[in-house]
Amino acid sequence: MELEQLCRFAVESNASDLFIKAFSPPALRVHGRIVPTDLPALSPEETERLANSIMTEEQIERFKEYHELDLAFTLGDVARFRCNIYMQRGTYSMVLRIVPLEIRSIEELGLPKSLEEIIRPKQGLVLVTGPTGCGKSTTLAAMIDLINRTRHCNVITVEDPIEFVHEDKLAIISQREVGIDTESFYDAMKYVVRESPDVILIGEMRDAETMRVALSASETGHLVFSTVHTTSAADTIERIVSIFPPHEKQQICLRLASSLLGVVSQKLVPRADGTGRVPAVEVMINTPTVAKLIEEGRASQVYGAINEGGYWGMQTMNQSLMKFWRAGVITEEDALTYAGNLTELKQMLRRGIA
Repeated sequence: MELEQLCRFAVESNASDLFIKAFSPPALRVHGRIVPTDLPALSPEETERLANSIMTEEQIERFKEYHELDLAFTLGDVARFRCNIYMQRGTYSMVLRIVPLEIRSIEELGLPKSLEEIIRPKQGLVLVTGPTGCGKSTTLAAMIDLINRTRHCNVITVEDPIEFVHEDKLAIISQREVGIDTESFYDAMKYVVRESPDVILIGEMRDAETMRVALSASETGHLVFSTVHTTSAADTIERIVSIFPPHEKQQICLRLASSLLGVVSQKLVPRADGTGRVPAVEVMINTPTVAKLIEEGRASQVYGAINEGGYWGMQTMNQSLMKFWRAGVITEEDALTYAGNLTELKQMLRRGIA
C-alpha cells in the first residue's frame, strides 16, 4: 500500500481522519466514529516506510531525535492533510487529518450569522474554542475567507502546521508555518507587527507570552484571531486570566474587557439520520454587560449574559442544541451528551417536549 492510495481512499470514504498503526489495518474516523477498514494489517516496516515517504531528510532527522512531528501536505486536487507522526511501542504511527481544498463559507457550514458581525470591526480579539476535532480550523478559515473576499487588507497567519491554504482575493495573505517559516508562535508574534498586518491569525495561544503579544496586537489597531482548547466562553476567559501571574490578573481582565470582540465555542454533533455532523455553537459577544463582568473578574457570570443576549446575536451551547433538536436534526440522547450545562438542558428538553 502507498500513502497516496490510503489518502484517496479516506477522502472517498468521507472520513475526517486516517489512522496508520503497526500490526493493525488502517482505520478511519467517519462522522466522529472510528471505522476499521478491510485492508490488511500493516507491518512496522510498512508504517515506517509510509511515514518516511512524506518527510524531508531534515524532518526525518528531527523525528529520530524527538520521536514526534507535525507536518502538512497537499495531494493533488484531492485534499490537504495535516499529519502527526509519532512512536508507539517502538513503531511508527500516523494520524492524518483531512483538510478540504475548498474553504466553505459561514453560511455553508451552518454557523450562526452573528459570526459575520463579530469580524466586522477593524481591531480586537476573536477566539474560537473547543476540543480537538471540533472544527475550529474550519470556522477560522471561513472567517478569514470572508475577510479575504470583502476587504482590501494584509492578513498574516502563523500556524503549526498550515491547514487551509488561502489564495489572495481582495486581501493579501501570508501564511507562516512554525518550524519552517518561523521558530515558534512567540517568535513570529514578536515581529508580525512590523509586517504591516491588518489581520493576524495565531493558530493557537499556548502560553502567557503569546497571549500577551496577541492582546497587545489587538489593542494597537489589528484584528486578531486565535484558538484556545476550552469548552465555553466563561472557561476561555478564566483560562486566559489564570495563565498570568497573580499580580497581572486585574490588568489582564481590564485588557480583555476592552479588546475582546467575541468567543465562539463549538462542538460537532452527529446528525440523527447518520449523514454527518452539525456544529453546535455558543456565541459570546463582548457587549457592555459582558465587558463589565470580565473587567470585574466575574467570568463565571458571563453564561447568564449569553443566555439572555439573543438580541445581540448571542446563544449558549444549550440553546444551539435545542434549535437542532426541535428541528429534528439531532437526537435527544446526543443533545444531552454534548450539553453545555446538563441539568439545564434536561429541563429545557422537558419543557420542549411538553
